[in-house]
Amino acid sequence: MTPEEIFQALKASLGEEAVFDFHPVSAKDRDAWLQVAPEKIEAVCQHLREAPELAFDYLECITGVDYPDLKKIVVVYHIYSYAKKHRVVLKAFLDRESPAAPTLVNVWSAANWQERECFDLLGVRFEGHPDLRRLLLPDDWDGHPLRKDWQEKAEYRGIPTQRPNPIELFKIKLPKKDAEAS
Repeated sequence: MTPEEIFQALKASLGEEAVFDFHPVSAKDRDAWLQVAPEKIEAVCQHLREAPELAFDYLECITGVDYPDLKKIVVVYHIYSYAKKHRVVLKAFLDRESPAAPTLVNVWSAANWQERECFDLLGVRFEGHPDLRRLLLPDDWDGHPLRKDWQEKAEYRGIPTQRPNPIELFKIKLPKKDAEAS
């Protein structure tokens, strides 16, 4: 099935309040995608997995994008069916001030770590997640580094967060051809 056929099948089964706004491949979008109401994401994904004609058995990745101008964080789900050899991209637009969506851990167990990463780096809360805590950064880390307004602090626990350039630090003289290349 094509992404548009998948969109039409979802719309027919779950309604326009669950899935809407299909975007075909274009110069702006390398993958076709459709928008899902955040509160319906678990039901949509459950249907994608269980409907025999869809049979989406693999959650490729979950990621997020911060759009401060729109006051939105968009969670992007890439899903694939090995049995049917088709793929779909879903996007859920969340309020930037308190981004939250239902967990997909009950649909695909692979969502566990991917949702933790999205929580850690963007601050998205996945409601119902069995172990939502930081994955890449320490528990006491301040903020979410993939948010576009995040400011890196000069140090963390007394350790500088920026490293000096070793060439400048050690006053290394580059050979003339290397200096011109850099």
